[in-house]
Amino acid sequence: MEAAAAGSEESGAAERPVETAAGREDGGCEGLWELPVEHCVRRAECGRCRRPQKVCLCPFFPVHPLKVSTCLYIIQHPAEESRVLRTVPLLTACLPGDKCKVLIGRRFGEDRYPELAAVCRNSNTLILYPGAEAANLEEVALIFPSPSTIIIIDGTWSQAKDIFYKNSLFRLPKQVQLKTSISSQYVIRTQPTNTCLSTLECAAIALAIMEKNDGIQETILRPLQALCSFQLQHGAQIHHSKEHLLKNGLYDKPMPKNKRKLKRMELLVNNVKI
Repeated sequence: MEAAAAGSEESGAAERPVETAAGREDGGCEGLWELPVEHCVRRAECGRCRRPQKVCLCPFFPVHPLKVSTCLYIIQHPAEESRVLRTVPLLTACLPGDKCKVLIGRRFGEDRYPELAAVCRNSNTLILYPGAEAANLEEVALIFPSPSTIIIIDGTWSQAKDIFYKNSLFRLPKQVQLKTSISSQYVIRTQPTNTCLSTLECAAIALAIMEKNDGIQETILRPLQALCSFQLQHGAQIHHSKEHLLKNGLYDKPMPKNKRKLKRMELLVNNVKI
C-alpha cells in the first residue's frame, strides 16, 4: 500500500507544471524594486558623551576636569571596551587626560609596555585589588607620599583576577583595598556581593581618600547616578547582587556543576569574603 501511494503522488506531481527557481524568484520579487526605500535616521547624538541627546550625560560632568595630583592607570579587559553601559568613559570625562590613562589588554609584558613597567616599579605606585595581603587604602594614604599613582583593573571579577595573577608587573606595587560597607550605586549591572563596586566608584573613593577631598567622590559619582536613573526610566530593571539573590531564594539560574563555583556560592550565602 505504501508503494502504491507513493506512486500515485509521483504521477500527480508529473502532471503539474514545474516551477523553476528562476520563476519563483521573478514572481516573488516582482514590483519590490519599485517600492520606496526608507532611510534609517539615527537619533541625534551628543558630540562629547556619544549618547542620544535626550539622555545626554554632559550636564552631570564637572564643567572643568577635576584638579587632582593622583594619577590613575585603568587596566581594562578587552571585553569591557564593547559594553554599552560601562563606567570608565564617565570617569575619563571627569579627569584631565594626563591623570587618567586607559590601557586595554589581557597581558602586559615589560617589553611591550615599558611606561607601565616603570610605573609599577615606582615606589609611589599602588594597585587597588582586594586580598589577604592588601592594606587598607585609608591607612596607607596617611603616610604615602604625594603625588602618587593608583592602578585599577577594569573587568568582571573573574577577568580582573585573571589579569592580576597572570601579569607579574602588577605584583610590584603595594597592594591596597577599600575598607567600605557602602552598596554600589551601579544598580543596572549585577555584582557578586552587595559591597562590590564598579570601577568608577572605586576610583571616586580612592581619589577622595588620596586627595583628602570628599567632594571629588560626589562629583565623579554624579554621572553614574544619572546613567542609572536614565536606564531605569527607559525600562531597565534594578539588578540585585548575586549574594542578595542567593540569600533570598531569588536566584533563578541553574546551579553550577563545577564544585569550585558551588563553593564560591556557599561563601557568598555565608557572608565569607571571597
